[in-house]
Amino acid sequence: MLTETDLRFLRRCVELAQEALEAGDEPFGSVLVSGDGAVLAEERNRIHTAADPTQHPEFLLAQWAARNLTPEERAAATVYTSGEHCPMCAAAHGWVGLGRIVYATSSEQLAAWRKELGAVPPAVAPLPVQKVLPGIEVAGPAPELADAVRELHRRLIERRRGGGE
Repeated sequence: MLTETDLRFLRRCVELAQEALEAGDEPFGSVLVSGDGAVLAEERNRIHTAADPTQHPEFLLAQWAARNLTPEERAAATVYTSGEHCPMCAAAHGWVGLGRIVYATSSEQLAAWRKELGAVPPAVAPLPVQKVLPGIEVAGPAPELADAVRELHRRLIERRRGGGE
C-alpha cells in the first residue's frame, strides 16, 4: 500500500527520470530517504553520460549510503525509484543493508512496454526485486504514475530508432 508520502517521493523519481532522458540517458530516477523522512540523496541514470553501464541511480545511492550512513541509518532508509531495481541494483541494495524499496513501475511493466514498443531486450533478465532480496519490504507499483513512466520509455525507444521525440 502506497501512502501520499510515498507518492510524493515517487513523483520526484519520475522528475529525475525525465531529467535523465533530457540529458541523453535512460529515464530512471531514485531518491534515498532517511527513517525520519528527510531526503538524503537523489540520483538519476548516468549510464550513457558516464559511459559506464553500472551507473544506475539505485546503485549510485547504495554506494553513497555505504560511504555516508551507519548500518542502522541504512537499514532505516527507504529507496524510492521510478522503476523496480534491476538484479545488479537489488544486490547492491542488499549488500549495503538498505531498508524498504518503493517503486513507481515494476520490472514486469517495463518488460511489457519494451516488448510492445519493439525495443531490443535488455542484457540482464528483469527479475522481481524479491527474487534477489527475499524478505525485503517492497511497495509498488503506483498505477497513477504508470502512464508518465511509460511515455518516458516510449520517447527513449523512439530516440534510439532515430525518430526524435
